[in-house]
Amino acid sequence: MTPDILLALVTFAFVSSATPGPNNLMLMASGANYGFRRTLPHMFGISLGHAFMVTIVGVILLEVFETYPVLNLILKVLSGTYMLWLAWKIANAVPPDAKDVTGKPFTFVQAAAFQWVNPKAWFMAITAISAYAPQDRSPFMGALLVAGIFAATNWPSISVWAWMGVQVRRFLGTAKRLRIFNVTMALLLVASLFPMLKG
Repeated sequence: MTPDILLALVTFAFVSSATPGPNNLMLMASGANYGFRRTLPHMFGISLGHAFMVTIVGVILLEVFETYPVLNLILKVLSGTYMLWLAWKIANAVPPDAKDVTGKPFTFVQAAAFQWVNPKAWFMAITAISAYAPQDRSPFMGALLVAGIFAATNWPSISVWAWMGVQVRRFLGTAKRLRIFNVTMALLLVASLFPMLKG
């Protein structure tokens, strides 16, 4: 991988990881509701789960999607349905008359598995492999290299969102304010689906 391609990949990984999307909105909500430390498994699950996804996309799935385009439509329907359910869970994390948050933060496995139904994660993986995977290596080694660079760049980007959630919590001293915040995050999560699902 040449230095200019490496720089382009790092830039793409940073920008796509740092901009708003399902992962980051959920991390911000988790940071606000559960704190930074309890959100760490969620963060590791995103970074390592997405790196694994990039590797699999690079080795297998691009060819499968080209052969069977209907699978892409099925994936979009399943992703949209699951994310609507997640939005509902976030919106109802705080009962209107309670200060304690109900539910639990995402585990490492849940966060890693979520990448497979996250439209933005698919876009990032397919774009990274299509545009930046080195052609002078085997598909597996090329995909692994892109995935490793993506994971290293992704981690600091998503950490900022969890940290912002923790800072927001300091201003959400009442159950009503936290409830409003959670409903807002849920609506933003739903809104983040539209540009990714229409493509």
